[in-house]
Amino acid sequence: MGITHANSITTEPSPSPRPPLLRLLPQPRRRRHAHAKHIALSTNCKCASAASASVEEDDVAGGLGYRHPPKQIQEILDVPPNPSYLISPRRDRIMFLQRTAMPPLSELTKPEIVLSGIRIDPGSNMRSRMSFYTGIIVHDLMDSGTLGPAKEVHGYADGAKINFVTWSPDGQHMAFTVRYEDKVDNSVNLSLWVANAESGEARPLCISEDIRLNAIFELFVWVNDSTVLVCTIPSSRGCPPKKPLVPFGPRIRSNEHKNVVQMRATKEMLKDLHEEELFDYYATSQLILLSLDGTVKPIAPPAIYTALDPSPDEKYLMLTSVHRPYSSTVSYKRFPKKVELWTVDGTFIREVCDLPLAEDIPITSGSVRKGKRLISWRPDMPSTLYWVEAQDGGDANVEVSPRDIVYMELADTLNGEKPQVLLKLDLRYRRISWCNGSQALVYEHWYRTCRTRTWVISPDCKDVSPRVLFERSSEDAYSNPGSPMMCRTPAGTFVIAKIKTNYEGTYILLKGKGATPKGSIPFLDLLNINTGVKERIWESSKEKYYESVLALMSYNPKCEIQLNHLKLLVSKESRMEPTQYYIKAWPDKTQVQITNYSHPYPQLALLQKEVIRYQRVDGVKLTATLYLPPGYDPSKDEPLPCLVWSYPGEFKSREAAGQVRRSPNKFARIRSNFPLLWFAILADPTIPIIGERDQEANDRYIEQLVASAEAAVNEIVRRGVAHPDKIAVGGHSYGAFMTANLLAHAPHLFCCGIARSGAYNRTLTPFGFQKEVRTLWEATDTYIKMSPFMSANKIKKPILLIHGEDDSKVTTAMQSSQFYDALKGNGVPCRLVILPFERHHYVARESVMHVIWETDRWLEMYCVSNSRNIQVMESTVDTTWSPACEALALYFTKIYSLSKLVHLAFAQIFHQEVKK
Repeated sequence: MGITHANSITTEPSPSPRPPLLRLLPQPRRRRHAHAKHIALSTNCKCASAASASVEEDDVAGGLGYRHPPKQIQEILDVPPNPSYLISPRRDRIMFLQRTAMPPLSELTKPEIVLSGIRIDPGSNMRSRMSFYTGIIVHDLMDSGTLGPAKEVHGYADGAKINFVTWSPDGQHMAFTVRYEDKVDNSVNLSLWVANAESGEARPLCISEDIRLNAIFELFVWVNDSTVLVCTIPSSRGCPPKKPLVPFGPRIRSNEHKNVVQMRATKEMLKDLHEEELFDYYATSQLILLSLDGTVKPIAPPAIYTALDPSPDEKYLMLTSVHRPYSSTVSYKRFPKKVELWTVDGTFIREVCDLPLAEDIPITSGSVRKGKRLISWRPDMPSTLYWVEAQDGGDANVEVSPRDIVYMELADTLNGEKPQVLLKLDLRYRRISWCNGSQALVYEHWYRTCRTRTWVISPDCKDVSPRVLFERSSEDAYSNPGSPMMCRTPAGTFVIAKIKTNYEGTYILLKGKGATPKGSIPFLDLLNINTGVKERIWESSKEKYYESVLALMSYNPKCEIQLNHLKLLVSKESRMEPTQYYIKAWPDKTQVQITNYSHPYPQLALLQKEVIRYQRVDGVKLTATLYLPPGYDPSKDEPLPCLVWSYPGEFKSREAAGQVRRSPNKFARIRSNFPLLWFAILADPTIPIIGERDQEANDRYIEQLVASAEAAVNEIVRRGVAHPDKIAVGGHSYGAFMTANLLAHAPHLFCCGIARSGAYNRTLTPFGFQKEVRTLWEATDTYIKMSPFMSANKIKKPILLIHGEDDSKVTTAMQSSQFYDALKGNGVPCRLVILPFERHHYVARESVMHVIWETDRWLEMYCVSNSRNIQVMESTVDTTWSPACEALALYFTKIYSLSKLVHLAFAQIFHQEVKK
C-alpha cells in the first residue's frame, strides 16, 4: 500500500483489538496498582501466543494491504449522507438527490489525464472522479407546507450515476446526465436525459449515436422552457493525438524579456506541445441547441467553451472560450479568454472582449486580471451586461483611486453607445446583488485592512447618488449584517426579494449566522434600504436548537413578497438530533416538518458536546468544541486521553480572533476526514495568528502557535477531562503543518502527533502560502523559522504522517516523504503512510478506513499507552519482589513481546501472589 517502512515501528505493544467505541464508555477510577493489574491481564488475554503477536507486528510493519477499524466504526462511516435538495423555480416542488457514502478504491484507479489544472476521464470526456447521485425523488409542496407523495424519477437502468441535475425555468422538467460504465473496456456511456416533473418519467433527450457529450467544462444550460444549449464532441474529431516516440526537441522555458511571473507551486500545468494538443482534443466543443422534441441545431464554431450564459429575455447567448497561446506556468483560467455575443438562432452579434494570457498577476491578495472581468447579465433586465475593470493594472500593490470601476451596457449597442459607469470603488470589487432597476447592493473589500463596504446604488436613476449602507471589518463576525434573501424570477435568474409591508420605504430581508459571545444565533432581519433601519423578525432558539434560514419559498413573478405571506425553508438540529427541514410560514411563524431523518449513528446519541472559552497568556480569548464520552463525569471519573485537532487562522485584530463563531447546539456529525470520537476530543480550538496594524502575522507564528496550544491544553487539564501526559495533537493540510511545529517547539504539551497532507518545507512554496503574500526572498527568516522541516532535529515525540499519492496542491506527497526522511535521519519515532490514487482529501472507502485504523493504532500506542506512564509505574509499584518473581515476569514479557510497562505489572502481580 504505497510506502511503508518497517524500521519506523518501535517495540511498543500493538494496540488493543477492542472496539474503539467501547472506549467511549467512562471507566471508574482505579488505584494505580489495580490499574496495572488490569493492563497486564487484558494484554495477556490479547497475546494468546507468541506467534500471533509476531504476525501482527509483522503485518503492521510490512504493510500487508489495507486495514480496517472495528465493525462498529465501519458502520458509522458507511452511513450515507442525507440527500441534497433542489427547489423548483416556482417553489411548488422540491427534489431530493440521493447519495452514497464513499466510493470504492476502484473508482480512483481509472485512467485520467492531467492537463492545465484539470483532471480528465478520457473514457467519458468529463472531469475524473466526479461524485454522483444514485436517485431522484420529487415531492409537490402543498399549500399547508407539507410534502405531497414521493415520485421517483424512473426510466433509466439500475446502477446509473447521475450528474448535472437542473430544473427547467418553468419547473416542469428536470435535465440531468446519466452514465453507465462498461466493465470490459472501461468506457463510459454518458447521455443527457430529461424527466417530467409531474410523472417522474425520464427519457434520453438525444438518441443519435453521432452526438456525444463534452463535459470538461460547462456541459449544458437551459435557454428557455423547452431548449437546452449543449457542449458536444465535434463530429470530425478522430483518435487522440499520440505522443511521438522521438521528441520534437528539448523543452525550453524562457524569460529573456525579464517578466515578473510568480505562481504558487503546482504540478498540473501543460508540459509540452503534445499536452497542448491533448488539451485541444478533449476540451474543444461543438455547441448545439437541443429541443425537448429532439430537434438539433448546431450553433457557433467549435471552440474551448468554458461558460454558456443565455440572457434573461432568452434572445442572446454569451459564450466564453479560451484559446492559444497556452502556458506551462498557469492553468486554463488564465489563458487568453474571448467573450462573444450570439443570438439564440445562431447569429454572431459582437465580441465583448478578447483578453491576453495572464501569467503576470501578482501573488498579493487582491490582485486580479487586467481588462474586463466578471462579465455577467443583469438578472433584473432583459439583456444588459455589466462587468468590472481594474484601474491599478490588477496589481494590489499599486495605490490608486478609484481601484475598480463597474460598467454596464446593452447587449446590442445599435448606435455605438459607450458603456455606462455604475460605480467607482476604492477597494476591490466583490459582487453585486440586484433588486430591480431602482436599487442594487454593491460589495467591495480590501484584504490588507479587512475593510468591507456595501453600497446602495440606483442603476437606472442617474440623479440618485450611491451611498454606503454598511462599512465594517470583514473579520468582525459580531457586526455582520447578513446577506439578502434572493427570489427566482420567471427567467430563472435571482434577484433580491422586495418585501411588501404596511410601512413606507423599500424593504428586503437579511439572513445571517448571528455570531455572538454566547454562540451563533442565526437571524432574519427586515431592512429598510432607504433608512438603514433593521427589525429582527425571527431568530434561532438559544437554548436547545440551532435553526437556520435556507431559502425563500414564497413565489411572485415580480419578486415582491407580502410579509404576511412569507414562507421559508429552514433547518433545525440539536446536539443529539440530526438536521431536519421545515417550512415556516408567516404571520404566525408556524412550521411544518418535511423530513424525518433518523439518527445516523445512534451509538453516539448521548455524546457530550460543549463549546468552551478560555484565554491565551496575552489576553486573546479563544474558543473550542469539547467532545466527551457518554456518561463521563470529570468530577468522578479519571482524566481521559485527549486528541486536539485544529487548523490555524490569520487575523488582523485580537478582538476578531477572540470572537465565537460556532454553536453548542449543532449536531455532531462524523465525517470521514475527521478523527473518530473514541475518547476526549478538543475540536477546532482557535489558533489565531495575529498581525495587527502594519505587523505581519507570520513573523510571530511560532510564539502565537505555542501560546494558543498551551492555553488549550491548560484548559482541558484544569477541567480534569484530559490526562496531561496523554494529549495528542493532529490536523489536516495547514493543520498538519501546525502539528509538526507544535511537536518541534512545544514538546512539553503533547505525547504524539498525527499530520495529514501537510507541507513542511516552506522553501518549496517560495511564492507564498495560506495568507502569506511575501515571497521567500522578502521574508527568508520567516519562511525558515516556520518550516518544521528545518526543526526536524527538535522533534522527539512520535508523529504519524499520512499523504495522498496524487496530491496536486502545494502539499505534494514529496513534502511528507522528505519530512519523514528528515525525521528518520534524526532518530525520531515516525511512520509514513502514502495512500495510492488519493489527492489532498481522501475519498475511497479503503483509504478512509485505513486512515482511521492508522489513527487508532497510533493513539493507542503513543497516547493511551504513553511510555511516560512507565515512570509513574516505576515510582508507585512495590519493587521488592523476589528474583523468582522477576524472572517469571521477564519470561512472560519476552515471549509475548510485551512492553516494559507490562513487565512491571507482571512482576507486581506475581509478587503479590507469592506474599499471599
